[in-house]
Amino acid sequence: MRRFLRRRPVLPEGFEQLQKRLGYRFDDPELLREALTHRSYANERGLGVSYERLEFLGDAVLALVSADWLYRGRPEASEGELSKLKSFLVSEPVLAAHAEDLGLGELIRLGVGEDRSGGRGKPSLLADALEAVIGAIYLDGGFAPTRAFVRQLLTKAHGARREWRYRDAKSALQELLQAAGRSVPRYVLTASEGPDHEKLFTVECRVGGETLALGVGRSKKHAEQAAAESALRDLEAREG
Repeated sequence: MRRFLRRRPVLPEGFEQLQKRLGYRFDDPELLREALTHRSYANERGLGVSYERLEFLGDAVLALVSADWLYRGRPEASEGELSKLKSFLVSEPVLAAHAEDLGLGELIRLGVGEDRSGGRGKPSLLADALEAVIGAIYLDGGFAPTRAFVRQLLTKAHGARREWRYRDAKSALQELLQAAGRSVPRYVLTASEGPDHEKLFTVECRVGGETLALGVGRSKKHAEQAAAESALRDLEAREG
Protein backbone atom coordinates (compact mmCIF):
# COMPACT_ATOMS: atom_id res chain seq x y z
CA MET A 1 0.00 0.00 0.00
CA ARG A 2 1.33 3.37 -1.02
CA ARG A 3 1.95 5.73 1.84
CA PHE A 4 1.51 9.40 1.47
CA LEU A 5 3.74 11.48 3.66
CA ARG A 6 2.79 14.96 4.64
CA ARG A 7 5.52 17.30 3.44
CA ARG A 8 6.37 20.39 5.43
CA PRO A 9 6.13 23.56 3.35
CA VAL A 10 9.41 25.02 2.19
CA LEU A 11 9.96 28.20 4.17
CA PRO A 12 11.79 31.26 2.88
CA GLU A 13 15.47 31.57 3.72
CA GLY A 14 15.99 32.82 7.24
CA PHE A 15 12.78 31.41 8.74
CA GLU A 16 14.55 28.45 10.36
CA GLN A 17 16.95 30.78 12.16
CA LEU A 18 14.06 33.03 13.14
CA GLN A 19 12.28 30.13 14.83
CA LYS A 20 15.43 29.46 16.83
CA ARG A 21 15.55 33.11 17.91
CA LEU A 22 11.88 32.95 18.84
CA GLY A 23 12.47 29.82 20.88
CA TYR A 24 9.44 28.29 19.20
CA ARG A 25 9.03 25.93 16.24
CA PHE A 26 5.78 26.13 14.30
CA ASP A 27 3.69 23.05 13.58
CA ASP A 28 2.06 25.10 10.82
CA PRO A 29 4.84 27.22 9.31
CA GLU A 30 2.33 28.94 7.03
CA LEU A 31 1.20 30.92 10.07
CA LEU A 32 4.69 32.37 10.40
CA ARG A 33 4.75 33.19 6.70
CA GLU A 34 1.40 34.98 7.06
CA ALA A 35 2.65 36.86 10.14
CA LEU A 36 5.44 38.33 8.02
CA THR A 37 3.32 39.27 5.00
CA HIS A 38 2.57 42.98 4.75
CA ARG A 39 -0.61 44.22 3.09
CA SER A 40 1.41 45.87 0.31
CA TYR A 41 2.91 42.50 -0.66
CA ALA A 42 -0.45 40.73 -0.46
CA ASN A 43 -2.06 43.36 -2.69
CA GLU A 44 0.69 43.18 -5.31
CA ARG A 45 0.61 39.37 -5.43
CA GLY A 46 -3.17 38.99 -5.25
CA LEU A 47 -2.97 37.10 -1.95
CA GLY A 48 -6.02 36.84 0.25
CA VAL A 49 -4.27 37.45 3.56
CA SER A 50 -1.71 39.70 5.20
CA TYR A 51 -0.60 39.89 8.81
CA GLU A 52 -3.35 42.30 9.88
CA ARG A 53 -5.71 39.72 11.42
CA LEU A 54 -2.84 38.04 13.26
CA GLU A 55 -1.70 41.47 14.45
CA PHE A 56 -5.17 42.08 15.91
CA LEU A 57 -5.03 38.79 17.79
CA GLY A 58 -1.44 39.26 18.92
CA ASP A 59 -2.19 42.72 20.27
CA ALA A 60 -4.91 41.27 22.51
CA VAL A 61 -2.71 38.41 23.73
CA LEU A 62 0.17 40.81 24.41
CA ALA A 63 -2.11 43.06 26.46
CA LEU A 64 -3.35 40.14 28.57
CA VAL A 65 0.06 38.59 29.21
CA SER A 66 1.69 41.93 30.06
CA ALA A 67 -1.12 42.90 32.45
CA ASP A 68 -0.96 39.50 34.17
CA TRP A 69 2.85 39.63 34.37
CA LEU A 70 2.82 43.08 35.95
CA TYR A 71 -0.05 42.30 38.32
CA ARG A 72 1.70 39.22 39.69
CA GLY A 73 5.20 40.69 39.66
CA ARG A 74 4.47 44.12 41.16
CA PRO A 75 2.05 43.52 44.09
CA GLU A 76 3.02 46.85 45.66
CA ALA A 77 2.26 48.95 42.57
CA SER A 78 -0.88 51.05 42.22
CA GLU A 79 -3.22 50.79 39.25
CA GLY A 80 -1.75 53.99 37.84
CA GLU A 81 1.81 52.70 38.17
CA LEU A 82 0.88 49.40 36.52
CA SER A 83 -0.84 51.19 33.64
CA LYS A 84 2.11 53.49 33.09
CA LEU A 85 4.60 50.62 33.06
CA LYS A 86 2.40 48.52 30.78
CA SER A 87 2.09 51.44 28.35
CA PHE A 88 5.86 51.52 28.08
CA LEU A 89 6.34 47.77 27.74
CA VAL A 90 3.85 47.47 24.85
CA SER A 91 4.69 50.81 23.23
CA GLU A 92 5.64 51.04 19.58
CA PRO A 93 9.33 51.90 20.17
CA VAL A 94 9.82 48.94 22.52
CA LEU A 95 8.01 46.46 20.27
CA ALA A 96 9.94 47.75 17.27
CA ALA A 97 13.22 47.28 19.17
CA HIS A 98 12.25 43.66 19.95
CA ALA A 99 11.43 43.14 16.27
CA GLU A 100 14.82 44.53 15.24
CA ASP A 101 16.60 42.24 17.69
CA LEU A 102 14.73 39.26 16.24
CA GLY A 103 15.57 40.29 12.68
CA LEU A 104 11.94 40.60 11.57
CA GLY A 105 12.64 43.57 9.31
CA GLU A 106 14.82 41.47 7.02
CA LEU A 107 12.14 38.78 6.66
CA ILE A 108 8.93 40.77 6.23
CA ARG A 109 7.46 40.38 2.76
CA LEU A 110 6.83 43.90 1.47
CA GLY A 111 5.48 45.37 -1.72
CA VAL A 112 7.99 47.05 -4.00
CA GLY A 113 6.94 50.60 -3.11
CA GLU A 114 6.86 49.96 0.63
CA ASP A 115 10.27 48.34 0.48
CA ARG A 116 11.79 51.22 -1.48
CA SER A 117 10.39 53.77 0.96
CA GLY A 118 12.23 52.14 3.87
CA GLY A 119 9.39 50.05 5.23
CA ARG A 120 11.71 47.47 6.76
CA GLY A 121 12.94 50.06 9.23
CA LYS A 122 9.63 51.72 10.12
CA PRO A 123 8.92 51.33 13.86
CA SER A 124 5.16 51.07 13.27
CA LEU A 125 5.58 48.27 10.73
CA LEU A 126 8.07 46.38 12.89
CA ALA A 127 5.83 46.63 15.95
CA ASP A 128 2.83 45.39 13.96
CA ALA A 129 4.83 42.44 12.62
CA LEU A 130 5.90 41.42 16.12
CA GLU A 131 2.28 41.46 17.29
CA ALA A 132 1.39 39.32 14.28
CA VAL A 133 4.10 36.81 15.22
CA ILE A 134 2.68 36.68 18.75
CA GLY A 135 -0.75 35.99 17.28
CA ALA A 136 0.71 33.26 15.06
CA ILE A 137 2.39 31.52 18.01
CA TYR A 138 -0.90 31.65 19.92
CA LEU A 139 -2.87 30.06 17.06
CA ASP A 140 -0.20 27.43 16.45
CA GLY A 141 0.67 26.40 19.98
CA GLY A 142 -1.88 27.89 22.34
CA PHE A 143 -1.49 30.14 25.35
CA ALA A 144 1.42 28.51 27.22
CA PRO A 145 4.20 28.95 24.62
CA THR A 146 2.88 32.39 23.73
CA ARG A 147 3.00 33.49 27.35
CA ALA A 148 6.54 32.13 27.69
CA PHE A 149 7.70 34.06 24.62
CA VAL A 150 6.02 37.32 25.62
CA ARG A 151 7.34 37.09 29.18
CA GLN A 152 10.87 36.90 27.81
CA LEU A 153 10.26 40.13 25.89
CA LEU A 154 8.73 41.81 28.93
CA THR A 155 11.59 40.80 31.20
CA LYS A 156 14.15 42.11 28.73
CA ALA A 157 12.42 45.46 28.24
CA HIS A 158 11.63 45.95 31.92
CA GLY A 159 15.22 45.29 32.95
CA ALA A 160 16.58 47.87 30.52
CA ARG A 161 13.62 50.23 30.26
CA ARG A 162 15.59 53.44 30.63
CA GLU A 163 18.17 52.47 28.02
CA TRP A 164 15.51 51.24 25.58
CA ARG A 165 13.81 54.61 25.50
CA TYR A 166 16.81 56.13 23.79
CA ARG A 167 16.86 53.73 20.84
CA ASP A 168 14.17 55.97 19.33
CA ALA A 169 14.08 58.94 21.66
CA LYS A 170 11.60 60.96 19.58
CA SER A 171 8.97 58.22 19.61
CA ALA A 172 9.57 57.44 23.28
CA LEU A 173 9.25 61.10 24.25
CA GLN A 174 6.03 61.50 22.30
CA GLU A 175 4.50 58.43 23.95
CA LEU A 176 5.56 59.63 27.41
CA LEU A 177 4.06 63.08 26.87
CA GLN A 178 0.83 61.74 25.40
CA ALA A 179 0.43 59.35 28.33
CA ALA A 180 0.69 62.40 30.60
CA GLY A 181 -1.95 64.26 28.58
CA ARG A 182 0.49 66.76 27.10
CA SER A 183 0.92 68.02 23.55
CA VAL A 184 3.01 66.35 20.86
CA PRO A 185 6.55 67.80 20.84
CA ARG A 186 7.73 70.05 18.01
CA TYR A 187 11.32 70.31 16.80
CA VAL A 188 12.43 73.77 15.71
CA LEU A 189 15.73 74.44 13.95
CA THR A 190 17.31 77.43 15.70
CA ALA A 191 20.85 77.47 14.27
CA SER A 192 22.96 76.07 11.47
CA GLU A 193 26.68 76.77 11.64
CA GLY A 194 29.85 75.80 9.83
CA PRO A 195 30.83 74.90 6.26
CA ASP A 196 28.60 72.54 4.29
CA HIS A 197 30.78 69.49 4.91
CA GLU A 198 30.99 70.14 8.68
CA LYS A 199 27.70 71.84 9.43
CA LEU A 200 26.26 71.63 12.94
CA PHE A 201 22.52 71.95 13.53
CA THR A 202 20.87 73.11 16.74
CA VAL A 203 17.26 72.12 17.40
CA GLU A 204 14.86 73.00 20.22
CA CYS A 205 12.33 70.47 21.46
CA ARG A 206 9.18 72.41 22.35
CA VAL A 207 5.90 71.41 23.95
CA GLY A 208 3.30 74.13 23.87
CA GLY A 209 5.19 77.30 24.66
CA GLU A 210 7.88 75.55 26.69
CA THR A 211 11.34 74.57 25.45
CA LEU A 212 12.16 71.21 26.98
CA ALA A 213 15.67 70.72 25.64
CA LEU A 214 18.25 71.57 22.99
CA GLY A 215 20.01 69.13 20.69
CA VAL A 216 23.04 69.48 18.43
CA GLY A 217 23.98 67.17 15.58
CA ARG A 218 25.61 66.79 12.17
CA SER A 219 22.16 66.61 10.61
CA LYS A 220 18.74 67.93 11.56
CA LYS A 221 17.60 64.38 12.24
CA HIS A 222 20.47 63.71 14.63
CA ALA A 223 19.91 67.06 16.36
CA GLU A 224 16.22 66.24 16.85
CA GLN A 225 17.09 62.86 18.37
CA ALA A 226 19.63 64.51 20.67
CA ALA A 227 17.04 67.05 21.81
CA ALA A 228 14.47 64.31 22.42
CA GLU A 229 16.98 62.24 24.40
CA SER A 230 17.89 65.24 26.55
CA ALA A 231 14.21 65.96 27.19
CA LEU A 232 13.58 62.33 28.13
CA ARG A 233 16.44 62.30 30.61
CA ASP A 234 15.23 65.53 32.22
CA LEU A 235 11.65 64.26 32.54
CA GLU A 236 12.77 60.93 33.99
CA ALA A 237 15.04 62.71 36.48
CA ARG A 238 12.04 64.71 37.70
CA GLU A 239 10.03 61.50 38.07
CA GLY A 240 12.82 60.01 40.11
